[in-house]
Amino acid sequence: MELQEFLDHVNRGATVEGGSPAHEFMHHAAQDALRVVAELNTGYRTPGEVRALLSRLTGRTVDESVALFPPFYSEFGKNLTLGAGVFINMGCRFQDTGGITVGDGALIGHGTTVTTLNHGMDPARRADMTPAPVVIGRRAWLGASVTVVPGVTIGDGAVVGAGAVVTRDVPADTVVAGVPARVVRATGFTTVPG
Repeated sequence: MELQEFLDHVNRGATVEGGSPAHEFMHHAAQDALRVVAELNTGYRTPGEVRALLSRLTGRTVDESVALFPPFYSEFGKNLTLGAGVFINMGCRFQDTGGITVGDGALIGHGTTVTTLNHGMDPARRADMTPAPVVIGRRAWLGASVTVVPGVTIGDGAVVGAGAVVTRDVPADTVVAGVPARVVRATGFTTVPG
């Protein structure tokens, strides 16, 4: 299996069956990602070096306006898209196999976990994984230690309170908090398109 074939498979939401060629490809690709992440997290890296390593991890050029404070963890990398002006604080964990898109100007608080795979409910098929992408909108702000589960879209300009567990879509320009995260109020601002 080749990368594009695997990405096509997961991006259409097809199950990655335990022991299948797709499952084997995913585990092999994870080794490449883990090597890059280990290099990123070992010793001091200049902002330019961090972006170069992120570009290697994702397989696409990361905009020079992107900032990330290591350590950072990703088990796949090639299904992660970072917009311009994104800031990711220390200790974040992105399970991007199912697809993570972070919109322009988004801020990700330290210790945030974003997941994109669900395991099979049937104990006999627990190794099976169903991908579901996560989209974090433009100028969204995720506070410290937020957890985002597979399939969630966080709207443009939304604010997710520290420690929240986001289990469903978050409307644009709202504040959510809690476990599970619930709308607390509107931000009072409208995120300008573009």
